[in-house]
Amino acid sequence: MMDKRQLGSSSLTIVPLIFGGNVFGWTLDEEASFKILDGFLGLGFNAIDTANNYSHWVQGNKGGESESIIGNWLRARGGRDSIVLMTKVGGRFGYDTKPNVQGTYIKEQVEHSLRRLQTDYIDLYQTHYDDEVTPVEETLRAYEDLIKAGKIRYIGASNISPERLVESLEISDAKQIASYVSLQPEYNLYDRAKFEHLYEKIAFEKQIGVIPYYSLASGFLTGKYTSEADFGLSARGEGIQKKYWNDRGRRIVKALGDVAQTYGVSASAVALAWLLAQRTVTAPIASATKETHLEAFAEAVNLKLDVESLTKLNEASKE
Repeated sequence: MMDKRQLGSSSLTIVPLIFGGNVFGWTLDEEASFKILDGFLGLGFNAIDTANNYSHWVQGNKGGESESIIGNWLRARGGRDSIVLMTKVGGRFGYDTKPNVQGTYIKEQVEHSLRRLQTDYIDLYQTHYDDEVTPVEETLRAYEDLIKAGKIRYIGASNISPERLVESLEISDAKQIASYVSLQPEYNLYDRAKFEHLYEKIAFEKQIGVIPYYSLASGFLTGKYTSEADFGLSARGEGIQKKYWNDRGRRIVKALGDVAQTYGVSASAVALAWLLAQRTVTAPIASATKETHLEAFAEAVNLKLDVESLTKLNEASKE
């Protein structure tokens, strides 16, 4: 039985690793998605994150495919109330569209998400991308109405500026309306600066649960890439090499390998455990395309890194 953590100030409790549903309808078809989800739940995990626009970037898709696959799985397997289901609204459905967090749009989109997910309620409904023009009160009041209607339980934010996040929290407090209980930023052992400099203090002071995406830096932190040659072995390798394979990236990979060897676990588990050791992080979000990848998730939540290992990783990943 794995320990659970409370998500921010909400009553939601999750085993501290969330499955990222962007792979459903993209690198995994429905049958493979069902298998991965069964394996994930079989290990004792209980939280799944998706978005209304996943996976619109795949040729022939229009968005909503991930939610539909999860909905079909929920209908087939049952047990909805034992799962913490998270989705998002506001992101683009194509490269020619823009983020949208207008109140009427949110209320329209939640109905599509509920239908695709084949459920009456969403546990955590998140602002995927802030459009930066809609008054934050309009967005929050739409969420408040949906909470009152029982369609969503709590709200979170993802890609939002620190200024708009603070303004949202202040208005929620002043007007006593729905307030963000979580933040989903890009954050991992390589991509640290933006979150740590702009958001970490806000999350700590406001008791917001942080659920990072790109927790494994698009696979760079999995231990799969340890030399130049490794990047030619995967479809995403070239892009990952350009972004991460520099002196600092090599230092991080070496430190991850050393710590992984010390504990007899995978590099992925160490990278995720490092996130779990950060004071504001409730649970990282990570995806898997093979059932063997799930083992690293279980290793991570049971791994408590000692001070020496954390120091080694922090030093290696310093900007």
